[in-house]
Amino acid sequence: MNNIAIFASGSGTNAENLIHFFRTSPFGEVRTVLTNRPGAGVIGRAQIHEVESLVFTREQFYSSNEVLDLLIERDIDYIVLAGFLWLVPENLLLPFENKIVNIHPALLPKYGGKGMYGSRVHSAVIEAGESESGITIHYVNPEYDEGDIIFQARCDLDSGETPDSLAEKIHELEYKFYPMVVENLLKEL
Repeated sequence: MNNIAIFASGSGTNAENLIHFFRTSPFGEVRTVLTNRPGAGVIGRAQIHEVESLVFTREQFYSSNEVLDLLIERDIDYIVLAGFLWLVPENLLLPFENKIVNIHPALLPKYGGKGMYGSRVHSAVIEAGESESGITIHYVNPEYDEGDIIFQARCDLDSGETPDSLAEKIHELEYKFYPMVVENLLKEL
């Protein structure tokens, strides 16, 4: 059984979906949720499911080994980013090489990079006149959204598509595929 840590910055719907999925998986269990935002919705979602949640500061993340030490103390094997907006520092990337994954709400390499998240991505896709969008699950490296792609799923854009309507389609893909892809990666460990 692999111990999973989820890093999230927002409402936590993807984190909650992962927690729920891994309750019945023989390959992994969500042990802790970490966030950089004290008021993030993910904290309440973790509490509902009786999963530990921890808040850390920018200094703890970038200027110390405190976050790494927390992961080691909890015997974490795998890190899953679910709406986490900070670049992961080298002191976490090295010990968890090829064991940190992220999901992006577009078909990378398009519409990725710093500041490209949530409705910003959906607006950019629509404004560019794309006929499709989707999700990309990828390994995390020292650059935003540039790690090796593991999996992509696509959806069509309808005429009159809005950022909100596209977000709904993207969330459906995220909820369906992210847990399964993570589980398949854990099976290979």
